[in-house]
Amino acid sequence: MVLRNVLLCTLLAVGSAAMPAAAQVTINIGVAPPAPLYEVVPAPRSGYAWAPGYWRWEGQRHVWAKGHWMEARPGSYWVADRWEPRDGRHYYEPGRWEHDSGRGEREHAGKGNHEGKGNGKGWAKGHERE
Repeated sequence: MVLRNVLLCTLLAVGSAAMPAAAQVTINIGVAPPAPLYEVVPAPRSGYAWAPGYWRWEGQRHVWAKGHWMEARPGSYWVADRWEPRDGRHYYEPGRWEHDSGRGEREHAGKGNHEGKGNGKGWAKGHERE
C-alpha cells in the first residue's frame, strides 16, 4: 500500500512538472482591442531590447500593458505581442524571440530589437522602424 502511494505521488509530481512546458493558453475573443496608444520609445540601451506596449485581455476588458526594456538575446530579435483577427474573432499572440537568420552579425540591442515581422500588426503608433 505504501509503495503504491509513493509510486502514485511520484507519477503525479513528474506529470505535473512536465505539464507547463506543453500547456499553452489561447485567448480568442469577439471584441477587437482599442487602437494602440502612443508611447515614447526611449533611447536605445546597449544590451537591451524594447518590447512595445500592447492591449492585454484582463477579465472582460482590454488593459494597456506599457512597453518595457528586457535583456537582449544575441542572435535573436523580439516579435511584439499582438492581436490577430481571424474569422470575426481576435486571437492573442504573445511576444516571442525569433532567431535572427539572414540578418548578418549585426547586434540587435536597442533600436533594431523592437521590430516586428510581417505587416507590423500590433505596433503602437510612434514606434520607430528600420
